[in-house]
Amino acid sequence: MNITENEIMVKDLVTKSKLPASDYVINPYVGCPHGCRYCYACFMKRFTSHSEEWGSFIDIKRCDKPISKKKLQGKSVFLSSVTDCYNPFEKKYGNTRKILEQLVSIDCELNISTKSHLILRDIDLLKQCKKLKVSVSVNTLDEQFKSDMDYASSIEKRLETLETLHKSGIYTVLFMSPIFPGITDCKKIIEKTCGYVAEYWFENLNLRGSYKQDILGYIKETYPQLGKLYDDIYVKGNKEFWHNLSGEIETYCDIHSIKHIIYFYHSELVKSKLNLKN
Repeated sequence: MNITENEIMVKDLVTKSKLPASDYVINPYVGCPHGCRYCYACFMKRFTSHSEEWGSFIDIKRCDKPISKKKLQGKSVFLSSVTDCYNPFEKKYGNTRKILEQLVSIDCELNISTKSHLILRDIDLLKQCKKLKVSVSVNTLDEQFKSDMDYASSIEKRLETLETLHKSGIYTVLFMSPIFPGITDCKKIIEKTCGYVAEYWFENLNLRGSYKQDILGYIKETYPQLGKLYDDIYVKGNKEFWHNLSGEIETYCDIHSIKHIIYFYHSELVKSKLNLKN
């Protein structure tokens, strides 16, 4: 796929976060060539002038203003919420590395989330971060399903990345997101990776907007035996599946002393955070 590149000037790289677990967020890019079919961030097109499909463009942010040490001191910072900060164009432009070079001297809680093994390039800087968690998204061990869903690093590369980070003394999180009902085998993924993962985060598949019908169509064609289940969850709005799965994950993780967080009710968590501020 041809990706449209464009450099843009921004006033500040740091923005207040609406996410439940972070105070600030930094997105070095607008758009993401990983092109995940289920990506909620496609809503960003509403705030840009892009007519291209999500995944076919990337804006490289340029900013003359240095990151404020005072603003982030003692705060939690997330890299990144609406792009992958280690998308393939990071190799060319180095925005994320430049940001890390500023963050290493700031005493903040830093969480980096990615689907790319490119993060290993920056192990020298990651080791200097005072309070760091690196989460790598993995929701399947099936490379074909992964390839159907995104253009990011292979599952094998992602697992190698987690293992390498762990061996380098970096706190690793496997972000099992999004969990596809009937497809994502949570226990199997944990069993394969528990030797080098410190913590697991779980997030359910949310379907809304322009990609809902695409995913439902994919399920109907590729996994027809799951059609009724997906209709029950995403058309009829039955939440029983997620309630039951949440209980199963809690029980399994408690029995095996696995550190974990379940983000199945993301919208409720966001509302709760806003209510606490008001």
